[in-house]
This record gives sequence, C-alpha cells and structure tokens, in this order.
Amino acid sequence: MSNTRRPDPLIFHRSAPMSCPYLPDRVEQQLFTELVGVSAQNTFDRLSEAGFRRSHHIIYRPACTGCDACQPVRIPVADFEMTRSWKRIIKANDDLTARNVGMRVTQQQFDLFRQYILSRHGDGDMAHMSARDYVSLVTASPVDTALFEFKDPSGALVAACLADSTRDGLSAVYSFFDPGAAKRSLGSYMILWLIEEAQRLGLDYVYLGFLIDDSPKMAYKGRFRPLELFGPTGWTRAEPTAG
Repeated sequence: MSNTRRPDPLIFHRSAPMSCPYLPDRVEQQLFTELVGVSAQNTFDRLSEAGFRRSHHIIYRPACTGCDACQPVRIPVADFEMTRSWKRIIKANDDLTARNVGMRVTQQQFDLFRQYILSRHGDGDMAHMSARDYVSLVTASPVDTALFEFKDPSGALVAACLADSTRDGLSAVYSFFDPGAAKRSLGSYMILWLIEEAQRLGLDYVYLGFLIDDSPKMAYKGRFRPLELFGPTGWTRAEPTAG
C-alpha cells in the first residue's frame, strides 16, 4: 500500500458583491482560495496557469455575474515582438541598474510608493495605505516572491516591481515608479525588463494579471504582443490589432 499522502483539497469561496474598482456602475465578485502550507507554491503554480491572480496569501479570479470584462493575460516571451517603440523605451532607461532585493523593505521604497499612489490613484483605497500596509504588500507572500529595484546613476530609486516566480514564468504583482519621470515610460519599461529576465531564466511567460479593455488603468497591457488570453477553452492567442 502506498504511503504517498494526497494533497489537501482546495476550498474555494465566492466573495460578497462589491463595487467594481475599474468599471463604473458594475459589481465585482471574486472566486478565491488561500495559499497555505507546504503546498502553497504548487497550488499557486497550478492556479496561475488557470488565470488566477495572487494578493497576499489569497489567490483569486473574477466571478462576476453577467460580466467577463476582466481577461487574464500573459506574454509568451519567446515570441515577443520587440518593436521600435519598445526599443526606444529600453534605450531611454539604459542608465538604470536593476537589483533583486528579495522581500527587503526600505523607507526609500515606501516614499516612492506613496508618491506614485497619490499621483496615480489618489482617489482609491490604496491612497490610505500605511507603511505597515506596504510592508504587508511586499512580505505577506507564501510563494517565491521578490522585489526588483531600479536606480539611476545617482543611486536614486526611480521604480520598483514586485513579482512572483511560477514554474513557467514571472508574474507581475505590483509596480510603482517616479511619476515625474514620464519620458522614461517606466511602467512599460518594467514589463519589458521582466520579459528579458524571463527569457534569460529560460521561462515561457510573463503573467500580467487582468486586461480590461474599457479601463484606462488596465487596457495598456494590450499593447504587448503577442498576448495570450485565458477563457473557457484555456489560453488562446489574442487576435492582432489592426494597423
């Protein structure tokens, strides 16, 4: 008789209806489960491949009645199309130094985080996040997670990206940057950097979370091509945009 222990069953929950943070006059609900114990990384890997997203120790995906606007997306990095505009962004940030600092939190990070949030999301719930909340954002992860810092030649922190590692890719959790450095296009640059890092590590994908075409805050992800979307039949390649 085998002594191999079967993995504990996953218990999923559905959240109560709440106001959608991305689309006005919509109601959001989420299907979620907890990432706990020694199987947390394996659970995270499997559910990431099924279009789920991590926040702290929770992994979730939208389960909204009558709405499917949120589309899980990922970039197949081997086929990524490095356009002239992407090359210009990379060149504009050639002077930056990237460093993996693990889950180490600093005051410099929090100061930049606050500056970014108040500039971009000052009317949202994140505007009320304290230093303790920021520490939790970075460190309350039961899976393989790291924060990547991007500094200029003077040593100033201009951007940071929190990313999870899965068995087949890198998953962008949250990024923030100097809102006064618009010419650098730092949000796009960090995604380009993750693509190059995934290629360097021999990984297949960069997971970007949810694409929402009608939300300016989330529609930018559609500019990265090719892009795969998760739907009823699994991952499929998005149709090329016209023009």
